[in-house]
Amino acid sequence: MKTRSPAAVSVAPAASSSRRVLDPYERVSEVLFGLIMVLAITGSLSAAEAGRAEIRTMLFSALGCNLAWGIIDGILYLMGCLAERSQKLRLLKAMRRATDSPEAYRFIAEALPPLVASVLQPAEFEAIRLRLSQLPEPPAPARLTRTDYLGGLGVFLLVFLSTFPVVIPFLFMQQPFHALRISNAIAVGMLFLTGWAYGRCTGRRPWFAGIIMVFAGLALVGLTIALGG
Repeated sequence: MKTRSPAAVSVAPAASSSRRVLDPYERVSEVLFGLIMVLAITGSLSAAEAGRAEIRTMLFSALGCNLAWGIIDGILYLMGCLAERSQKLRLLKAMRRATDSPEAYRFIAEALPPLVASVLQPAEFEAIRLRLSQLPEPPAPARLTRTDYLGGLGVFLLVFLSTFPVVIPFLFMQQPFHALRISNAIAVGMLFLTGWAYGRCTGRRPWFAGIIMVFAGLALVGLTIALGG
């Protein structure tokens, strides 16, 4: 099971409402996860021996697997959002209870990215402390928001829907061998696109990241074919 580090969730309602449902990296990672899951299942199909019954079983397995993992991954996303919001709420309360300014500044720095915290001056920390102190009392315990639930739904849909392009050839082609090879080609193409998107959102060369992802996909496909796929 993969893990996720969800985007920062502010305890302030205004900041939470402006947050994107899923950032580009989250979307790429969910599609990649779904692709790997379905490719592992389709790659286990023996093209030389498969009949319609085996193909039907494989289709149900691929759809059922990604349906289950989509639900699980969506729940894990919500758990991560709730855990991070609870941590932010704890830091806010600790900052408000701080007995002196340096202690309050320490809690503020803990809530900020390290690079940002390292360049702030005491006067800037004090300005942040004053503004946070003026916020209305946040709910206790922390609660999930509509954006969080939409994010969880997005995670589920990305994992589940990524199954369909890979299994479509088996629905319309009679020859299992050709359907499997076209399915693998579609999966590799999708891997390139996910690698391209990952390269763009991480500041790397998109085409290079796409090629690296393709080689990883080809290695996986080659491994499953060598083992009888």
